[in-house]
Amino acid sequence: MGVRRKARVIALQALYEIDCVGHGVEAALVHILADVGLSEENAAFARGLVSGVIQNKEKIDQHIKNFASAWPVRQIPIIDRNILRLAIFEILFDNTVPVKVAINEAVELAKKFGSDNSSRFVNGVLGSVSALASR
Repeated sequence: MGVRRKARVIALQALYEIDCVGHGVEAALVHILADVGLSEENAAFARGLVSGVIQNKEKIDQHIKNFASAWPVRQIPIIDRNILRLAIFEILFDNTVPVKVAINEAVELAKKFGSDNSSRFVNGVLGSVSALASR
């Protein structure tokens, strides 16, 4: 697993914990980062992803609502919801990785951590989001 993907996994774990248990950003990140031994640069990348998602959560969730309209955001499984948040942040707000990379990374996270249908669901939603990003 590449170091950037590992950083995304950590960001996803923190977002999951924040969403599920209600822990603060710092509390979630501190104990997760303590166990993994990422370089300072990649730890900063994971922190940037988490804080970016949290800062833009309302806008990101509005995009999820628009592109997964059959599903109220709160009814999307927590892991899928946070994979989408992470990828939408990277696609629409962060713009430091190519859209295809952000989608591929999200689909891989969905395959690893989600249900059997997660990767197709995530790919479908992000395909619609990427059309918005290319305008």
